[in-house]
Amino acid sequence: VTVAAQKEALAKLSFMDGLWRGPAWTISPSGEKHTVTQTERVGPFLDGAVKVVEGLGYEADGKVAFNAFGVISYSPATRAYSLRSYAMGMSGDYVLTLLPEGFAWEIPAGPMTIRYTATVKDGTWHEVGDRVVPGKDPVRFMEMTLKRFGDTTWPAGGAVPSR
Repeated sequence: VTVAAQKEALAKLSFMDGLWRGPAWTISPSGEKHTVTQTERVGPFLDGAVKVVEGLGYEADGKVAFNAFGVISYSPATRAYSLRSYAMGMSGDYVLTLLPEGFAWEIPAGPMTIRYTATVKDGTWHEVGDRVVPGKDPVRFMEMTLKRFGDTTWPAGGAVPSR
């Protein structure tokens, strides 16, 4: 029953599956803007009971400037989605919320919250990142607009055969 409920919940995120690429920018705390070509590859794992996400940001010369890995899961007991994220030497478990045309997740960061909001519609994945301090307007520090350009069997397609 648990695995069936997980698979049913994760099926609601199937719109993320595939290969994605497009421009992205971030603004450092010092105010410097940095632009990369961002890619995401997303696929189901454990027969659809979890979703695996890998993000890579490439400099103009092809060097990797950003690399992130995440696992999205669902707990039937709490009826909540979770994102386990690894990026830039940091890791954590965060609540992921489904939206009518995408998802959002937040990272508590002391007195502020880092909030990511994604809209995925008609083959375009648009995601923004905002620093949110209570009583102040959110400050946008990240934006990416990716186009879906293909299917992938990752990560399940790379399984080691039994013989």
